[in-house]
Amino acid sequence: MTTGELSIPATEEQSLPDSLRETLAGHYYTDPAIFRAEQDNIFHTTWFCAVLATDLDKPGAFETVRIGRESVIVTRARDYSVRAYLNVCRHRGARLCTEDKGEVKRSFQCPYHAWTYGLDGKLVAAPNLSSMPDVDKVEYGLHTVHVREWLGYVWLSLAEVPPSFTETVIGDVTTRLGSPDAIVGYDVENLKLGRRISYDVKANWKQIVENFMECYHCATIHPELTEVLPEFADGLAAQYFVGHGAEFGEEIKGFTVDGSEGLARIPGVAQEQDRRYYAITVRPSVFINLVPDHVVFHRMFPLTAERTLVVCDWLYLPEVVDSGADIDRSVELFHRVNVQDFDACERCQVAMDSRSYEKGGVLVPSEHHIGEFHDWVRDRVG
Repeated sequence: MTTGELSIPATEEQSLPDSLRETLAGHYYTDPAIFRAEQDNIFHTTWFCAVLATDLDKPGAFETVRIGRESVIVTRARDYSVRAYLNVCRHRGARLCTEDKGEVKRSFQCPYHAWTYGLDGKLVAAPNLSSMPDVDKVEYGLHTVHVREWLGYVWLSLAEVPPSFTETVIGDVTTRLGSPDAIVGYDVENLKLGRRISYDVKANWKQIVENFMECYHCATIHPELTEVLPEFADGLAAQYFVGHGAEFGEEIKGFTVDGSEGLARIPGVAQEQDRRYYAITVRPSVFINLVPDHVVFHRMFPLTAERTLVVCDWLYLPEVVDSGADIDRSVELFHRVNVQDFDACERCQVAMDSRSYEKGGVLVPSEHHIGEFHDWVRDRVG
């Protein structure tokens, strides 16, 4: 070996010990071609959690969201149903809505040539449209996107034929909790937004999923969390323990940054779920965190191969929010966890193009379940 030459173990030629499993190779986190394949074969084909339904509080209220390469308008129609459309004018392809959110009275109008669409997506007006009687207003309306409401959120599918919502989204919750009914008592759809924080994370979306799925790192970077949930300090509280919720420490009174008393308990939470924390990954881009007095709901929006927007909602009983109760201590706990996690993901991301990680890394036993997620990705993008 010449001076300055880097020696890299030829791990691809060696069999791993039983304790270790391989990860995805580094270029899976940086390659724009792989990211495009993920957009086509994951984000454009699955169910994607887009909007908190109560944010669309009246007819004409809308949000635009990024799903893969598509911009989608999500709005509430005049009959109060939620509708979603590709954010593209059918005339010449101009972006219809350029704002992240807003409100229109009756219609969306393209700022280029004034083609105008009703809240039901139909073409309702355009310059000289009366002289073009052969133009079908339904056929030349906005392209619709499949919509499903669940847990108080609007889920969208860009697929022509969406996959089964029960088998995919609800299936992921069932796999984690052991029953589709285990989440019912938290009454998530009737909780109210108490706080929202958005994080611009300079890391690939898969880094964030992998981090959320394991607790091998918890003792290292989450001192506040392991104080509240002592078993996390052992790194063993992983999502492959079906139905298991991490128990609060003996002296801990609530899921707060200092372990102090929490807020009013959600009435439907079962006795066996009290004083426990449950983490659920809903592929590809949602994390749900359940504790007795609130729910923390993460939505991920992958922007590039190396950048992800994460929107985190803290949800409480309506009477807690309406009373002006102090929620800062419960918000602060998971906000710190988020910052700690995202910093770790960014530290990994900068190394993904290193020759040292060209063939990837390894997973220890408490991380082996991440290998299933990697297989899920490989099956879809190759």
